Amino acid sequence: MATKPHRPWARKPIDTVRAQADSTGMTRTLGPVQLILIGIGCIIGAGVYVMTGTAAANYAGPAVILSFALAGLACGLIGLCYAELSSVLPVSGASYTYTYAVLGEAAAWGLGWMLMFEFGLAGSALAVGFAGYLGSLLGDFGVHIPAAFATSTVQAAQRGGDTSFSFAPSVNLVAPAALAVASLVLIRGIRQSAAVNTLLVVIKCGVLAGFVLVGAGHVDSTNWSPFIPANEGGFHYGVPGILRAASILFFAYLGFEAVATAAAEARRPQRDVPVGILGALLFSTLIYAVVALVLTGLVPFRSLGVPDPIALAVSAIGLPVVAVVIKVGALTGLGSVLLVNTYGQSRILFAIAADGLLPPALAAIHPIRATPANGTVTVAVISAVAAALLPISLLADMVSIGTALVFISVAIAVIRLRTTHPDLPRPFKVPIGGAWIGGQWIGVVPALAILACLLMMGPVLIDIVAKAIAGDWIPLSILLGYMLLGVGIYLGYGRHHSALRLAAD
Repeated sequence: MATKPHRPWARKPIDTVRAQADSTGMTRTLGPVQLILIGIGCIIGAGVYVMTGTAAANYAGPAVILSFALAGLACGLIGLCYAELSSVLPVSGASYTYTYAVLGEAAAWGLGWMLMFEFGLAGSALAVGFAGYLGSLLGDFGVHIPAAFATSTVQAAQRGGDTSFSFAPSVNLVAPAALAVASLVLIRGIRQSAAVNTLLVVIKCGVLAGFVLVGAGHVDSTNWSPFIPANEGGFHYGVPGILRAASILFFAYLGFEAVATAAAEARRPQRDVPVGILGALLFSTLIYAVVALVLTGLVPFRSLGVPDPIALAVSAIGLPVVAVVIKVGALTGLGSVLLVNTYGQSRILFAIAADGLLPPALAAIHPIRATPANGTVTVAVISAVAAALLPISLLADMVSIGTALVFISVAIAVIRLRTTHPDLPRPFKVPIGGAWIGGQWIGVVPALAILACLLMMGPVLIDIVAKAIAGDWIPLSILLGYMLLGVGIYLGYGRHHSALRLAAD
């Protein structure tokens, strides 16, 4: 008997998705406070410890605070969309699973593939930032890691407002080691991972609070003038620079996606996951704004383009001991984000493999630890390779593109689910409402979220294309190569092994 042709736009039934929420084999142990801490653990990391300095020095100057506000606003709109979907579909896989149920398999695969790109390179960026602060801290004690083993193979050079990339005879071995430790902690179990994350979050928030309290008394307000430096061409300062800085800081808010992926391990996901998403986003945005304000007030913004800008700022006011404490805090902060980021990526991989679109071994649950150990190791290895080879500036741009595409899909999923299932119980709904236009429900918040994501993604894409035209092909080739690989895997494996297809035959 011939099998039926598989339709790539086939959707997973909503009832099936909801039923699968209680049959993953994972343990429901997470409450709202733990979910908020997971979000904070993933949000407050490279964005505040590393990328704030890069964004201020190269693009926005003191107006990097406005860049954080723009990125936070965009993510706030998306966070509301996530909160509604997670209250309706409290499952592992987050936006991937939402898209499968609402937009169909091909769209879900494309989004899941970009999620893996997003989380994988975010993990790489975090590991590179961790390696930078560790090298700086060890240097304070006279221990120096050879540059050949502490810098990436692809290196970034800033010339005026342009960043160019080149190859060098080096490989970052410290960053992969950090990823290996994170994966081992996660394999131990979700309860242990949550406990470690809570400890790291408390330490890093305490260190950042100390930085603000100490630094506020040494701020030189002349460093904030001009608040918006005059544009020097391209995205180098001015309003274009503010937008460009917002686009690279966008990925720093990735943490609330990790909260959504924890739905399968939340005690009461319909209530707790929306609280975790919105609580983590609000708290983290406030921390980002205050730290950026103090940082740019301590030293001239042009000097902040270093791997450890916060430590640099404290050292500049003559407090070397405090600078060491800040570096330790940065390492704990980046470590907690690395832990949660790897957690989120492994759960997305679990959801994709459970649907048959990737080999089933990646969805296997460890018989003792009750964690997807194979998937955790797999994502750590992939991120480690990228961390060893690529610089943090390139990683941040790639992650921002993936983040924007994923977030746009989530906003579209809210619109479509309201249109196709208007009577579905929704413990949480996006505010303001919307209107029915041509048989389609168009929500104000989802529509604004889509526009905000396009605004965040635009400067990065323009910059990448401009670099390719000028002969710097590395960023564009990585992006296009990854997309083509995803198409090949789906056509060659995923569509033939799809659980949805096998169930229909």
